Amino acid sequence: MLYKTERGMALVLTLLVVAIITAMVVEFAYGVYVSTSSLHNWQTSQKLSLAARSAVKLAGYAISSKMIDKTQAVFEMSQKIPYDNPEGTISVRIEDEGAKFNINKMVGTNGNVENIFWYPAMGRLLNALGLKPELADRIVWWINPAARPSLGPAESAKGSPLDSVEELLLIPGIDRESYEKLLPYVTISNEKINVNTAPVPILESLSEKISPAMADRIVARRQLNPYDSLADISNTFTELTSVTMSLQGVAHGVTGAPTAVFRVTATAESGGIRRIIETVLAASGNRGLIKFWKES
Repeated sequence: MLYKTERGMALVLTLLVVAIITAMVVEFAYGVYVSTSSLHNWQTSQKLSLAARSAVKLAGYAISSKMIDKTQAVFEMSQKIPYDNPEGTISVRIEDEGAKFNINKMVGTNGNVENIFWYPAMGRLLNALGLKPELADRIVWWINPAARPSLGPAESAKGSPLDSVEELLLIPGIDRESYEKLLPYVTISNEKINVNTAPVPILESLSEKISPAMADRIVARRQLNPYDSLADISNTFTELTSVTMSLQGVAHGVTGAPTAVFRVTATAESGGIRRIIETVLAASGNRGLIKFWKES
C-alpha cells in the first residue's frame, strides 16, 4: 500500500515539474516573440522615419523651387514606398500658411490690440464662419490679459503669443466645435496673407467691402490668371482700389514671396506602423528653412 502511495506521489511531482517547465518554456518563447516583434517594429519605425524625412526634403525643394501652383493652397500626393523593406505607402501634404489668418498678429509687439487690421479682420473671419465675435477677445486676452482684463484674472491667461494653433483649446470659452471650424483658417506662422491662395472666408476678412460674392469673383479671376501683386486686384475690381492700397503691409499676391511659409505633413506607413512628421518651412535656399518640427 505504501509502495503505491509513493508511486502516486512521484507521478504527481513529475507532472508538477513538467507543468512548471512547460510554463517556463512558453513564457520564454513568448518573451522571445515579444522581443523579436519589438525589434522588428523598431526597425520598421526607423525606416519609416527616414522615408518621411525624405518626403519633407522633397517638399522643401518643391517649395523653394516654386513648383507649387500659384493658386493652390493645399497640395497632396501619395505613393508606394520605393523599396521593398518595408512595403508601405508614403504621403505628403503641403499647405500654404499664407492662405490662413495669423491669430498672434491681433496683439502687437507693444502688447496692445492691433486695431488697424488684424483684430477687426478676425471679427470678420469669425462672422464669415458663423462663430461668436467674442472669440477674438478670448484669444487677445490669452495672449495679453492686460488688453482684455474683464475676461478673467491675469494669472489664468498665458500672457504670451500662442506656440501652436492647438493651444486654442486651452483658452476658456473656446470649445471643440468652434476650434474645428476655425482650425483650417488660422495659423501662427505667416507674416502676410496670400490673396492667390486664401479661401473665401479669409478674403472676406480682408475688408468689409469684400462680400462673399466679391470673394468668389476674386477666386474665379485668380484661377484664370494669378495675381502678381495687390495692384492687379484693384486693376480688375476698381471698387477695391482703396482696399488693396490699405493691405500693402498685411497681404501679398505672389506665391513664393520672401514671406511665404508652408506647413508640411509627411506620413509613412507599413503594416499598421506609422511615422508622421509635421513641420513648418519658410521658402529659403533649395530646401526651405525649418521653423517647426514634430515627429510622432
